[in-house]
Amino acid sequence: MKKIKTAKGRKISSIKWIERQLNDPYVAKAKAEGYRSRAAYKLIEIDEKVKILKKGQAVVDLGAAPGGWCQVAAAKGCHVVGIDLLEMDPMPGVVFFQMDFMEDDAPGVLIDALGGAGADVVLSDMAHNTVGHRNTDHTKIMLLVEAAYEFAVEILKPDGAFLAKVFQGGTEADLLARMKKDFRSVKHIKPPSSRKESPETYVVATGFRKTVKD
Repeated sequence: MKKIKTAKGRKISSIKWIERQLNDPYVAKAKAEGYRSRAAYKLIEIDEKVKILKKGQAVVDLGAAPGGWCQVAAAKGCHVVGIDLLEMDPMPGVVFFQMDFMEDDAPGVLIDALGGAGADVVLSDMAHNTVGHRNTDHTKIMLLVEAAYEFAVEILKPDGAFLAKVFQGGTEADLLARMKKDFRSVKHIKPPSSRKESPETYVVATGFRKTVKD
């Protein structure tokens, strides 16, 4: 096991994170295969199970930086629109906005980027910084999931798909019940590349039942 050599002055949590990265086979694999983050394999593994990405689709990636999920979707031949608070280097096939998705005007910016045509898939790997308190962390992530979901049902095309990160405990009952009404299939998946000790899992909803507004 690799240990960090220059730990002086670093927090214990920082040291542990660096050592975990040094010893993570997915980090090494991502570097070798040219992905911007190990998170790319989470989307690859989920897509292998549920087949949500197809050539020519319009895909919105919420919480896109550093771009691992954008890379996967673009490699599938999708047209990707991404957003994140953090900066992301440009990549072919991806339109990116550096802004907070929770800002009032963010959804409109994304909708405009789609040309008003809607999206086939909405992806959300957004997450708050965890504080280590399970209930607090769960509440924070669910606020993001609910915001992403409201956006998704607004812009998804019929038969579209929604994929979002949630924490242990899964999707809250009310939202899950709504998803089951809005989509033909709703599943929770923890891909192999998601660290076993991590509380994250993913909710995948497919077969969007688009309702026509009067």
